[in-house]
Amino acid sequence: MVKNNKSKPSKELPSGFVDRQEKELLIRDFVISNIKEVMIKYGFQYLETPSFEYTDSIGKFLPDKERPDQGVFSFKDEKNWLSLRYDLTAPLARYVAKNYLELPKPFKRYQLGSVWRNEKPGPGRFREFLQFDADYVGTRSPQADAELCVLISEILDKCGLDKNDYTVKISSRKFIDKLFDQLKITSKDQKSTTLRALDKIDRLGWEESKKLLSEGRKDKSGDYTKGAKLKKDQIKTIENALKSKSASSEDILEIIKIFEAFNFTNYKFDPSVIRGLEYYTGPVFEVNLNFEVKNAKGQTIQFGSIGGGGRYDNLVSNFGNFDCPATGISIGLDRLVFALMQKKDFKLKSTRPVVICIFDKNKTKEYVGILNRLRSSNVSSEIYPGEGKLKKQMEYANKIGSPAVILYGEDEIKLGKVTLKNLATGNESSVKIEDLVDEIKKII
Repeated sequence: MVKNNKSKPSKELPSGFVDRQEKELLIRDFVISNIKEVMIKYGFQYLETPSFEYTDSIGKFLPDKERPDQGVFSFKDEKNWLSLRYDLTAPLARYVAKNYLELPKPFKRYQLGSVWRNEKPGPGRFREFLQFDADYVGTRSPQADAELCVLISEILDKCGLDKNDYTVKISSRKFIDKLFDQLKITSKDQKSTTLRALDKIDRLGWEESKKLLSEGRKDKSGDYTKGAKLKKDQIKTIENALKSKSASSEDILEIIKIFEAFNFTNYKFDPSVIRGLEYYTGPVFEVNLNFEVKNAKGQTIQFGSIGGGGRYDNLVSNFGNFDCPATGISIGLDRLVFALMQKKDFKLKSTRPVVICIFDKNKTKEYVGILNRLRSSNVSSEIYPGEGKLKKQMEYANKIGSPAVILYGEDEIKLGKVTLKNLATGNESSVKIEDLVDEIKKII
């Protein structure tokens, strides 16, 4: 016998991607419904932009490399490089520039969509994840910055968290800009590396982030990340500055005044909140969960940030001569849902169909008649969709979690009734077809 040596495709997923099952998706739908309710109340418009953009439009091109693959997934289409979006902010800036004259100023938009990061995955860090963004475009008013923090708080409250479960941390990039001036750091690359290092303090801790400020850091897998090459005295100056407890920059003080008007107290000034992306220009925010969760290995961890944002007054002007200040905030929905599933006992009930068992393939008309009666009354139901005897049909109904099965064989047809079996209790009852909907609703 000749063996077929043709290799079979892998059933495994690429690293950094995950299949999501119904329980998680139902909770995600619950979170999304609360988001939409709050955004409508706050007067935001719903927007959707494509998953792909021209690579240079989202600002992730590397001219010194043959393929612009750092941070983004890209391919070449004819003459242009295209990339999957790595966030929802850069596409918004492109959209605003394209539609600048038609849009109201300010323009308030929210968006829900997947984003992709071509980065090394880790625990709770995926290469594809669902993100929620809310932005004000065309205003410098600190009212916009403050209201973003307030609306995020309202969303988390509606999702079932208490005020002590989360904190909105605020700071300002003006703080770090002054620090760069003080330390005489002028190199764009050194500034970017420093920002990325400081943005990792929450996840890695100060000692590991300090390595990234210095020569570099090797992680547990052996991968090495080059550091910002700051001197010891520069790193010490940064460390001391990050210990500041009181806000001094005018933009943060203005936001705090507005928080007081909203009676919003669930915030904390924290100068270590930096945000790694280079386009932030003023106030920055970070939303942190304060409770512990268990990771995939069952280890108890402090979950930390689920999102953040800040002011980016110059991003739209990259596309032309636009004076278009903006501010925004985003939440990683998959991370939020993961934490909520451990924090809160959601009473979300999965709807499973009542199964009409098949006894005679020639009685399809009778089975469909029962099916139509149930579905017209909004009862989730199906005729057994497979092949097999009654035992196999019952196994199917139990495996999908069906609340009941309907037996409509020769004896039932003669009587003009069905046998309704409650799969939770095992009880069977003979029911007139005209009473079937009422009896099923007692079970489900």
